[in-house]
Amino acid sequence: MTSRGTGETPMTEATALGATRQSSKAKGSDTSSPVAWVLQNVVWIWLVALIVLFGLFNEFFFTVFNLQNILVQATVLGMLGLAMCLPLLVAEIDLSIPANTGFSSAVGALAMAQFGMPWWGGAFIGVGVATAIGFFNGLCITRLRMVSLIQTLSMMIILQGALLAMTRGRTLTQLGDGYVWIGQATVAGGWPIMPLVFVASIIGLGIVLTRTVFGRSIYAVGGNPTASNSAGIRVDAVKIKTFTLAGFLAGIAGFLLASWQMAITSNQGDSFLLYAIAAPIIGGVSVFGGRGNVIGVLGGVLLLTVIQVGLAIVSVPSFYVGMIGGLMIFIAVAIDAFRVRMFG
Repeated sequence: MTSRGTGETPMTEATALGATRQSSKAKGSDTSSPVAWVLQNVVWIWLVALIVLFGLFNEFFFTVFNLQNILVQATVLGMLGLAMCLPLLVAEIDLSIPANTGFSSAVGALAMAQFGMPWWGGAFIGVGVATAIGFFNGLCITRLRMVSLIQTLSMMIILQGALLAMTRGRTLTQLGDGYVWIGQATVAGGWPIMPLVFVASIIGLGIVLTRTVFGRSIYAVGGNPTASNSAGIRVDAVKIKTFTLAGFLAGIAGFLLASWQMAITSNQGDSFLLYAIAAPIIGGVSVFGGRGNVIGVLGGVLLLTVIQVGLAIVSVPSFYVGMIGGLMIFIAVAIDAFRVRMFG
């Protein structure tokens, strides 16, 4: 298989994808059964049920203001969820994504403050740094054969410490009007503009995953790396590109978070780690790789945001929110394992 022409590449990926699906067909389970439908759409069932439940407890939940609040809060988490789902699709994980978000945004803010750069220059540097960190993670995991869980955990700790050292424990607030504009701007009676970035990212990543050679390679590598390698797919290159793209999305999330908060704290992004992992898993992105889509990530993000906002509205103490988030991860992983055993 020496030819690498454009007409042959999709065929090799189809071969790899076909190999990963054989075991599913061999199980003989009916993927069109009601049980299969529930397992595939459980996130949307939970979301509708919780919306109705919180609305019954407090009518404020259905107000326009609360809906706008949900959209804004879902934006940053959504960007992090999209970033987190990419390593999961290739059967890896990147725990450093939320820390990358905070560190990269601080680098951009300090570049503006110390070198007098325009706001777009600071944003560009921040996103570039985040992308470079993602690329470095990919190199470590593929070239040095480091375990992604441990490597990205160490990177997370490094970035958290670096952020604390850079800020000296202080909050950076001099970000400039241009930098914070997208996080504060509204149109047509208070509807925020910032969620449009999340919508555009969902559409863009959805096209990449479903309409491009690279996207099909991601699913093939996550489903069966051995078959993918035999089919001519450069497994290591796909993983490096995937981690790099995850870093890019983390950088955008960092810019949006700083713009929304109009500040960068010494622990920026740390609180998102639990939910950034939970959102794609709850949305059906398999921890075993090769399965999931951006619509599922959207469902997971909306579900977790509705839980956070809803619990606050019905006056549930905030320290229960973390416990509920952990429980959601446990349930999602259990459902995913059950789905794999039944349908492959």
